[in-house]
Amino acid sequence: MSRSRSIDLHQSAVSGSLESEKDHRHRGESWPGRDSWPGGASVWACSPSWSVWPRASICSQPRTSTTISFIRGPTNWARSCFIWAISSPGARRCKSFKDAKVVSRNGASIVDSMAKEIEMMMDLKVSAVRRIMDTAENTALSHQNDMADKMFSYYSAKEMLEPGDPVPPIPTPAPDMDKDIGEPLIYVQPKVVVLEPRPEFHNTPVNFSVSSVHVPVNVFDRAPDVIKAIQWSENLDQIFRDNYKNDPTLSWQFFGSSTGFMRQFPASKWRKDVPVDLYDCRLRSWYMEAATSPKDIVILMDGSGSMLGQRLDIAKHVVNTILDTLGTNDFVNIFTFDKEVSPVVGCFEETLIQANLGNIRELKEGIESFKPKSIANYTAALTKAFELLEDTKLSSRGAQCNQAIMIIGDGAPENNREVFELHNWRDPPYKPVRVFTYLIGKEVANWDDIRWMACENQGYYVHLSDTAEVREMVLNYIPVMARPLVLGRHDHPVIWSQVYADIEDTKLSDYLWDINQCEYQKADVLEYWQVHDRMLEPNEMHRRKYRRMKETWNQPVDSNVYQFMTTVSMPIYDRRENANITEEVLINEALWELQTRETKIANILGVAGTDVPINEIKKLLSPFTLGVNGYAFIVTNNGYVLFHPDFRPIFQGYILKPSYNSVDMIEVELLDDDRPARDFNPVLMTIRDSIINQSTGSKWMLVKNHFDEMKRVARIKRQYYWTAIKKTPFTLVISYPEQYGVSHMDIRADQEIHRISIKGTNLRSVFSGKRWKIHPDWLYCKHSNRTFKTPEIELLYFLERMSEPGWRWPGSRSAMPPEHAAAMFSNNSSTGRYPSINEKESYYCDRQLMQALVFDARVTAGFSNTTSFNSKDDKGNEFKQRFGVTVAFLATHSGLTRWHEFHSNAAEESGVGETFSQNNTRAIDEIWYKRAVDQHFVREESFVYSVPFDAGESNSEILVTASHAVFHNEGGKTAPAAVVGFQFQHSALYKLFHNITGNACAVDDKDCYILDNNGYVVISTRVHETGRFFGEVNGAIMKRLLEENVYKQVTVYDYQAVCFESKNDNNASSMLLSPIFHLLRVGKWLLHTALWYIVQLLQWAPGVSSHYADMYGDSNDTEPPPPEPHPEHHARNGNGHGKKDEDHWLRYLTLHRTRLKPCDMKRELYTLFKEKDNVVYNMTAHACERPFVVLPIPFSNLILLVIDQLCPRDGTVVLTVNPQPIDYHFSVNDSLACYKQAREFNRMRPHSCISRHANESGIKLCGKACSIYVNLGLLLLCHILSRWL
Repeated sequence: MSRSRSIDLHQSAVSGSLESEKDHRHRGESWPGRDSWPGGASVWACSPSWSVWPRASICSQPRTSTTISFIRGPTNWARSCFIWAISSPGARRCKSFKDAKVVSRNGASIVDSMAKEIEMMMDLKVSAVRRIMDTAENTALSHQNDMADKMFSYYSAKEMLEPGDPVPPIPTPAPDMDKDIGEPLIYVQPKVVVLEPRPEFHNTPVNFSVSSVHVPVNVFDRAPDVIKAIQWSENLDQIFRDNYKNDPTLSWQFFGSSTGFMRQFPASKWRKDVPVDLYDCRLRSWYMEAATSPKDIVILMDGSGSMLGQRLDIAKHVVNTILDTLGTNDFVNIFTFDKEVSPVVGCFEETLIQANLGNIRELKEGIESFKPKSIANYTAALTKAFELLEDTKLSSRGAQCNQAIMIIGDGAPENNREVFELHNWRDPPYKPVRVFTYLIGKEVANWDDIRWMACENQGYYVHLSDTAEVREMVLNYIPVMARPLVLGRHDHPVIWSQVYADIEDTKLSDYLWDINQCEYQKADVLEYWQVHDRMLEPNEMHRRKYRRMKETWNQPVDSNVYQFMTTVSMPIYDRRENANITEEVLINEALWELQTRETKIANILGVAGTDVPINEIKKLLSPFTLGVNGYAFIVTNNGYVLFHPDFRPIFQGYILKPSYNSVDMIEVELLDDDRPARDFNPVLMTIRDSIINQSTGSKWMLVKNHFDEMKRVARIKRQYYWTAIKKTPFTLVISYPEQYGVSHMDIRADQEIHRISIKGTNLRSVFSGKRWKIHPDWLYCKHSNRTFKTPEIELLYFLERMSEPGWRWPGSRSAMPPEHAAAMFSNNSSTGRYPSINEKESYYCDRQLMQALVFDARVTAGFSNTTSFNSKDDKGNEFKQRFGVTVAFLATHSGLTRWHEFHSNAAEESGVGETFSQNNTRAIDEIWYKRAVDQHFVREESFVYSVPFDAGESNSEILVTASHAVFHNEGGKTAPAAVVGFQFQHSALYKLFHNITGNACAVDDKDCYILDNNGYVVISTRVHETGRFFGEVNGAIMKRLLEENVYKQVTVYDYQAVCFESKNDNNASSMLLSPIFHLLRVGKWLLHTALWYIVQLLQWAPGVSSHYADMYGDSNDTEPPPPEPHPEHHARNGNGHGKKDEDHWLRYLTLHRTRLKPCDMKRELYTLFKEKDNVVYNMTAHACERPFVVLPIPFSNLILLVIDQLCPRDGTVVLTVNPQPIDYHFSVNDSLACYKQAREFNRMRPHSCISRHANESGIKLCGKACSIYVNLGLLLLCHILSRWL
């Protein structure tokens, strides 16, 4: 082929296409006509005509006899070759956008508007909770003299039935008497309720007429106090219904009672995440933080030699339960004391630490390994606790509100009055530190001194003799610390919780990880009996380990596995000041007697609340106004993110990370400053302080944004704006790229929906057909009282409404709280129409977004309607077969996505477009959209090409995605308008690559690669390398590319990583953490036993082995056959089994169990050096000193790399993009939690702190021994399990 036949790709696309057509016809070959090009001859009414089609570049190749000559040849060759030449409006300004204008984006105005929208929505939720609170207090007071009806029937969330469900039989024969509580056993028939799935509750079946009641397993629902509260709280159903009528956007409403039950509206059946129901509303953050003001707590655990056996187990369970009651606004530390006072975590010695999930986990692990030693020194322990609390208050650290000491032991030798007089009784009657004591053991003699400590220091005393009663007794400290709140009567603090997942037990992650390890063990055994000793080869073991590590790196940002939410809650007070109580009184130090007396009280009835799903907040943020690569996030008073685009709470696709909800904003906003890990830039720290202080401000920063599974990175300059969301602890932050985010497109007045409707334009006509979708997460228009099957159906409904006379745009997305609206309209009759959410036809719309969407739909209306590519003529078929194009698409800045399938028969390959539309509906949030916009500023005419990661390892057809950004310019300003692109078969691209290079890259002495701008292989002569990072394919050459500034290495830190440390199962106290662990131990024992018998069966019966492998084995036909049996297999004894063989596979296949651990990791990512006319592209190969040539491929994000394979290759050099642990050089007893504690960040304390009241000294209730009613079945079960295994 002569060089004169090659195509110059720097000429115009039109002339290039004509020359190609001429060449084809000269050779007698057919060439697809313009009518068969995707999109037809004219799409978007652009000039010149747009034809989205690939064209092969026919390029000459230098023919030389030596390898080095071939390597030098592409220097000229690659410059004139372009893989796909495309004539499109993407390379020019499209005239269709001439009717749009480009305006500046006002970040300060946007963040202020968004904050007001969120504030209004949150006011609605607070208003609903306040009405629940007020109704509950009045109802409880009016029913104070009602008698408890133990036969009262209620809708139990765990027992209620649906129509058609079988009715459980009445227990027969029924026992006459419960021996433990001395009363007849009660059986009440479950109530029947009709439930219907509702999309606003994630398709949970619900009933909006009634509420349902959840009772924890450790609470007896027929106890007088419990059933009486269930009775009167049924009157809350009316206010629940009224709230939902006023605001249909409300999620779950609930009342959590101090007696333990939770009433939830709408009614629904209880869904269990684990086999045992572990939920107790009093242990949830929304309850704890509303019931008590922030607190500093020091836990003292008796370390004397008498604290052994069951006493130690109970004591550890008490400590763990106390820790479960704390939240991120609380601070805590644990000390054990014998002759000396020691922290359970060495590095926490002189401080209180924030009670976030990571620190709590560290404390629990510390207490788990504790072992008692000698005599307990109570004086030293109390002195240490008081001094630490005093120092914390003086240094303005900690919660700066409530303070308490929790003492856990089996008795004190004296009451230590001198210590309390010195530290706690300086300013009578006020006592700044409360003391709570937990006496452990069935038979204890010196209980009076430890009880005295609690009663004389405004605390509470309990006596514990069994693990089953621990939770209920520990929770007694909550009402005591709530007394100042209750005595204040009228002050009801509004509490917003930290983000959390809707799971019932915080230990679910550990449970799921243990189950996952069991599944790994099972899979290993089954695989071994298919491939035998081949599985034990080092390469196979490494492959298996790597595959499982890759699973743990799966950290989806958007996942439906859990529903993340924040909760707004408010305490509910008992308005009575006095009450009759019955308690046990010791008579003559020998006899306990029940006595009834009237006393002053300050009881908390419970907490009212409602959930606010994070996704509902995101819908108010108008991502459209921020544009591509713009985002918003919310920061709490502690500096933690409520949500953020880099918030990754899940790993392995479904397991929550150990400290998922304590991610600081500076851990996700990574400055591009090349500082080492956790050496945060002072500028970023200053911005963080401004944000948590709820100031208003703005700043630009150079940052590193990682994306695409954290395998790609972009270094950009971003603008940040922030402002407070008033009356909440939250601050809203927005950010967008400075390079293309400072301007955006806007429509002109004559293009508004109302005006084009008057002109006779049918709005629905521009959304004809089925090949279009809108962004599923954006709020275009929303009907409050109606639900629609898809966002597209809802959009069409509103477009019809807009075409009708009398259409009016709502003034806001959120309605006003009813009492606010009433006040406004009564005080100002001239106020304009404000959309009331309880109107019959209530709705809200984003006017700006809807205007942009309709404009984009009109501009792109012809894209997916053309049928030229569905023609059955030879030209269309040839095009499809030659280039393998499967779909062309476009997406606009308003969230509209259109696509067009490429096939010759309308019924043929219908799944192609469906697959695209299912996976690519998020427009500006799609990776190909973001990368195309970034690439525009590298070279305007270029396309971005990409293949899936590790695509060559799959057996399915690989699709290449190509995308190109369309910008609109006006008045010196530019803004991204849309992205166009197509997908085509990788096999067609590979064939084209092979045709262009001839046989030059097919010989053993040369390797040819096409790499993308992040170093991933797009084309290789070995197809299995497609999608791999090139540094793992040839690390030595990748290192040279770094040294020569072809690529630049960018270090990205992952402060949300999860590591796995070896787990020691010898400590029996771990069993007490949760009933989950009992079930898990039993399940694992059964699994291991079953697997052992399966192994024996498979060895005895080869036929059974074959059948078992057929049923459960790997069905991959490409797997090589098992190797010959290892010689050790022939060393068996006469019955076919040998001890040596048994140990051989068990030793290698037995998994070493691990536990989850928060940790930091880093990734070394790569990006093309952006310097134009990089001199390295003009450098030639020079023997083995530089055994390669690298050249940019014009109009793309790709480079061509040709390597001389005859030169020696250093196979030990491997560069990887996989995460690597960060070595902080910890000492033996240090950990990441210690490292972070030493570098703790500033925080803003909650505004509400009620820690004292002058009348509290008149309340004399300070505790008693255990005499509560519990679930006897659970008590017996836990009692047995605590002594089992």
